[in-house]
Amino acid sequence: MEINNLNPDKWVDLYADYLFNYAVTRVSDAEIAKDLVQDTFIAGLKSAKNFKGDAAERTWLIAILKRKVIDHYRKINSKKGKAEVRMSYSSQTDAEGDWLEERIADPNSNFENDALENEELGLAIQNCISKLPKKQAQVFTMKTIEGMETEDICNALGINASNLWVMIHRARTGLMGCLNQNWF
Repeated sequence: MEINNLNPDKWVDLYADYLFNYAVTRVSDAEIAKDLVQDTFIAGLKSAKNFKGDAAERTWLIAILKRKVIDHYRKINSKKGKAEVRMSYSSQTDAEGDWLEERIADPNSNFENDALENEELGLAIQNCISKLPKKQAQVFTMKTIEGMETEDICNALGINASNLWVMIHRARTGLMGCLNQNWF
């Protein structure tokens, strides 16, 4: 059975450096990045039968690597446990920090408003994105929010990388102006 144009024998030669650079920028540790790339190749081999050929082989491997990076952070964060998570100290106390569990029960804490503020900020950002020129909003959303690769965005929209980065810069500038006016 053909595996929809996958060529696992050449993955290391073709993609190892790219995947490593991608991983190391996200985990900031070369050894962990190497492990994640290795795990990506193994997962790719195990799930090769699921490859439909809708995306390029490298794009498919990056998608697997993204999940491996997320799993890595979930794993290290679950080991810490909630009791070890430190919050920045509040201005209402002379202490240098509080345990998360102590903050939750603190009637003077402002943390209960964070979810509401985050939701309001998210709505403000979406509102500001909708005010951007259509192409800028599309490029910004694809790159910054959806996390798509530059090459994939350029191919999808028929633009070059320089044009993409100019649009992202203009979108960010427009968003900051809009947020400063409407949110901050």
